[in-house]
Amino acid sequence: MFVELCAKSNFSFLEGASHPEELVSYARELGLPAIGIADRDGIYGLVRAYREVKERGGKLVSGAELTIEYDGAAPRGAPRTVFLLIRDHDGYRSLCRLLTIAHQGYDKGTARLRLATLAEVSLGLELVVATDEPLLASWAAPCAWGEGWRRALEAFAGRVHVAAHRWLDGLDARRTEVAERLSRELGAAVFATARPLYARPSQKPLADVVHCVRHKTTLDRAGRALAQNHEARLRSPAQMMALFRDRPGWVERSAEVAEALTFSFGELRYRFPCETLCEEGESPDAALKRRTYAGLAGRYGASVPSAVVAQCERELELIARLSVAPYFLSVCEVVEMARARRILCQGRGSAANSAVCFALGVTAVDPARSNLLFERFLSAERAEPPDIDVDFEHERREEVIQDVYARYGRDRAAMVSEVICYRGRSALREVGKVFGLSTEQLDRLTSLVMRYDLADVTARTVTELGLDPSDERLLKAVSMARALEGAPRHLGVHVGGFVLSAEPLDHVAPVEPARMEGRTVIPWDKDDLDTLGFFKMDILGLGMLTCVRKTLALLHERGFAPIAAERFDPIDALARIPPEDPFVYDGICRADTVGVFQIESRAQMSMLPRLQPRCFYDLVIEVAIVRPGRFKVAWCTRTSAAVRARSPPSRLTPSSSRSSRARWGSRCSRSR
Repeated sequence: MFVELCAKSNFSFLEGASHPEELVSYARELGLPAIGIADRDGIYGLVRAYREVKERGGKLVSGAELTIEYDGAAPRGAPRTVFLLIRDHDGYRSLCRLLTIAHQGYDKGTARLRLATLAEVSLGLELVVATDEPLLASWAAPCAWGEGWRRALEAFAGRVHVAAHRWLDGLDARRTEVAERLSRELGAAVFATARPLYARPSQKPLADVVHCVRHKTTLDRAGRALAQNHEARLRSPAQMMALFRDRPGWVERSAEVAEALTFSFGELRYRFPCETLCEEGESPDAALKRRTYAGLAGRYGASVPSAVVAQCERELELIARLSVAPYFLSVCEVVEMARARRILCQGRGSAANSAVCFALGVTAVDPARSNLLFERFLSAERAEPPDIDVDFEHERREEVIQDVYARYGRDRAAMVSEVICYRGRSALREVGKVFGLSTEQLDRLTSLVMRYDLADVTARTVTELGLDPSDERLLKAVSMARALEGAPRHLGVHVGGFVLSAEPLDHVAPVEPARMEGRTVIPWDKDDLDTLGFFKMDILGLGMLTCVRKTLALLHERGFAPIAAERFDPIDALARIPPEDPFVYDGICRADTVGVFQIESRAQMSMLPRLQPRCFYDLVIEVAIVRPGRFKVAWCTRTSAAVRARSPPSRLTPSSSRSSRARWGSRCSRSR
């Protein structure tokens, strides 16, 4: 039996050519019982591979290939990289710690690990030395690699392996010789690997293109730097046995190593911090209940509506069942941090359906005045983690972000990554350069690509641009651009997503600096976090909140009675504005809403005089009609007729009514 342990995905960023999901899926087709993915200097794609394994079965062996940093020039013949495979949960923590340290002090996308650090952090990891350059070019015994290697190898005693691969490129005999010498010198067993850079042989041309993009060269200039064949692919057990027929024990050894590597991402147990909001000996659920009732008293005084109490009790029961009280408490803490600085903030989205969020001051939708649909926010049947988005004044959001880092420490707080992928235009431009297309040709071609889609690049449209649709280079460039489309290009920073942890984050995820000053990130996006069951909270910026604060300050300066006070406090001033002012709704019904958030677009201004909203809930319905979401379309069709029935007949002439219905029907069909 054979298990591939050293595969690279396209999350090695321009080194591998296959998605992690492709590697897992094709490994299953080939009959491999497990597959190991070890990307360069990160574990960016492992969660996606884990998700595929969960859905389709099999086993994932997790690891990474780390770049070694030497003091001065590297010793002759010493490896430039090592593979670290995770054996157990301790090994996962060790690898996260090593990756965190390796990225510190370097620009985004660069990592270097010192051998002294590798020797200190080795628990639960297996060390693999591959038969790569410079070992192939100039052999030197491990004892000549220096003191750093001696200590590292001592720390990994009994957990060192040698990986041998054969690519039928004229160097296989040398690789076999180096593997056997390393085995003798290190006292380590050898296992076979295909060292795949892609899943299927047909992806070799894409791997060549990716190589040229990485090295900023063209296919013509790359020459012998490109692989001679398509042997750097996943192989079946039978193919590996045929390739290593003189060393079958090496092939079988790979399965033995894989069997001992038992770690799974399902073992991770992530916890949100909530200690500061819990009294001594108090559970998170008890603390949330206490703060909820304190918030209700602050909102309503002594006479809290019984319906609101019942709604809160129902929500608290579900929150306790799902064990998500720490998340609510952490969001509450961040909101309180902003209010301590007198920064306006407001929860939005489906969280506005929660009476608990209203009681905690996270949202401002009064459950006594609205019909809340809590299940749209949190449901036991969906079994999804809650997601509370909070808007802060955009001019002061950075204060909140840095307060979060200061409160929790950079070891327990980090922002979520966003995977920046190649889209139509960027893929076509990069691949076109690789094929040697001129700047003028690229400008013309990319002008065809609308909304990141390459579907508009056809023989007819190319001809219309004055280009030759039979040009072989042009055809291949478009074909390879389509193959590259969707591949990860680099990691960015999520607009506001934060992950907070009760324990140091590098126990559950590596942490690395972002390009933006003052930011640190974990290497996964929001979909990966959902797979792992991690909670994120979004600290977003909203310009309208800044506008509201400045407006309130201007009114305070001019002595406007409802918000007059000795000391200007935007939060208190906002609370003193009278609700449901008829004068305001008069202006809204006239579509006098330029600059008013959510109802300032031409579509909204066209609908407002027709529906004549006279209370906040009318506005909710009106906004939903113009901007129907996934959960709103059916509800809108039921409620819009009732709202229109209240509008004065003079507002809807027969012709305008027909055109309005036509636009509404068209909008609904597009939404569906």
